[in-house]
Amino acid sequence: MELAYFSGAFRLREREAGGAGAILRFKRVRPAQRVRFRPLKSQEITPAFLDRTIRALKRWQYDIVGIDEACRRAVTLPERRRFACLSFDGASKDIVTHAYPVLARHGVPFTLYLPTAFPDGVGVAWWLVLEDIIARESRISLVMDGRERHFVISSLSDKYELFDFLSGWLRKLSPADLSYAVNDLGRRYSANAAQLSRSASLDWTDLAKLAADPHVTFGSATVNYSVLSSLRDADAQREIAMGKAVAESALRRPIRHFAFPFGDREAFRRPHVVMAEEAGFASAVSTISGVVEAQGRTNLHALPRIAWDGRVRSLRMMRVLLSGVMFAPVRPTRHARDEGAV
Repeated sequence: MELAYFSGAFRLREREAGGAGAILRFKRVRPAQRVRFRPLKSQEITPAFLDRTIRALKRWQYDIVGIDEACRRAVTLPERRRFACLSFDGASKDIVTHAYPVLARHGVPFTLYLPTAFPDGVGVAWWLVLEDIIARESRISLVMDGRERHFVISSLSDKYELFDFLSGWLRKLSPADLSYAVNDLGRRYSANAAQLSRSASLDWTDLAKLAADPHVTFGSATVNYSVLSSLRDADAQREIAMGKAVAESALRRPIRHFAFPFGDREAFRRPHVVMAEEAGFASAVSTISGVVEAQGRTNLHALPRIAWDGRVRSLRMMRVLLSGVMFAPVRPTRHARDEGAV
């Protein structure tokens, strides 16, 4: 990417590769944390970086648009200026405390994808529970796949390695098995999963404040933010439909857009794309990297996003990614269609 930037190659190919624009995906926005163990650092940016990003998008002459306008441009002829759409996943309290003041000051539209169990106070952010326990402990034991496992995590690298291993395992569990595993860890290591999750999440009062701003579009991200590929089809369909229904009832407005929880290629499959469309969503976003093409060449129910890695603060790299030169168009191959993948 450095070569693409300094050689100017991204500018030469941007016209053919840049598509109609890009949807940027962020998760947490908060001041830099001075702690050694930060396994979720890639999902965080600072308010200052968000401010720099918006200023840069304006300087690069991108139209900062909402998700409705992004979808419109995805099915029409290319326009002279490309768009950038700002989106935020999850229901992190940081959105209202740290991100919203920056977004409101710039007066730019953005989309917030909600898993409704979290503002209801019953969602479990298992990734925060896992982070809390590993940060405090030097040895961890738990039941995995029916047998007791023991891990020694005396070094910082051991902690990062175990977090990656266990988070990958937890993501694949069914809701019942996931709940058992998280509760088991909580009991063993005095971690209050409910309290950790509630304190880190938006509540409906926060969302009412955001709802008063016409620049804010709410989308759904199911009820419990479950990995859809870990669910039976009927359960996945229920999560998609109920997330929409609960959000519409609470916010008193149509919810037209959806985000696949986690959103990578292992988190959802083609049947889930169909479910999102059948549930009445106008669009569904993933975290599969790419730009949005014009003239209907990108599936509105499997939209790519540029999921920004908070460990990288280089706006040069963002400029290269927005140009599209690093991505192939997100289209299913024949093999992928046969296997039911996205």
